[in-house]
Amino acid sequence: MILLCLLTTACGGTDEAEAASLRDRYHDMKGCTMEAAVSCDQEGTVWEAQLRCDYVPGGESTIEVLSPESIAGVKAVLSDTDWSLEYEGLCLNAGPLSQEEISPALCLPRLMNALRDGWLLEENEEQWNETECLRLSVDQSGAQDGKIVSTVWLRQDDGTPLRGEIAVEGKIILTAEFTSFQFYDTIEKEAS
Repeated sequence: MILLCLLTTACGGTDEAEAASLRDRYHDMKGCTMEAAVSCDQEGTVWEAQLRCDYVPGGESTIEVLSPESIAGVKAVLSDTDWSLEYEGLCLNAGPLSQEEISPALCLPRLMNALRDGWLLEENEEQWNETECLRLSVDQSGAQDGKIVSTVWLRQDDGTPLRGEIAVEGKIILTAEFTSFQFYDTIEKEAS
């Protein structure tokens, strides 16, 4: 019976070294650039925007709205302690979506922070839209002590994100469907 239990625990799980290696790449990165369709349901109204983010760990990150056209060009500049908006008085923040004051503008940097520094809760292999992925769920305590869980589906072939979700107190409040992603070191190699 013990042998059977040992055998079943070895089946179907992911290689822990693979997950650790992927997370190390995010933890050690100089930065990345990414685009994603970010959406949320706010009081029964679905809000969606295509965002571009230049993420710099510990530095200044920039998030720009690509669409919808009515707010295209709005930029949020984010540092470790503050964030501000840039563009003729228009506001990117769709309002806080929870007691943790998580804004859609901060979705992409929050997902990267979670991959870098979150407490790993769960990892498994999974398909998302017919793409083989490693699904990681990580926990980060919120500023108001709320439970924030970020889940990211990383492509198994190159380790880049395909989808992300942010949940507060068990409710998914933000989703991101990544359309492009590059680590800065990859961009620097291509430019050489």
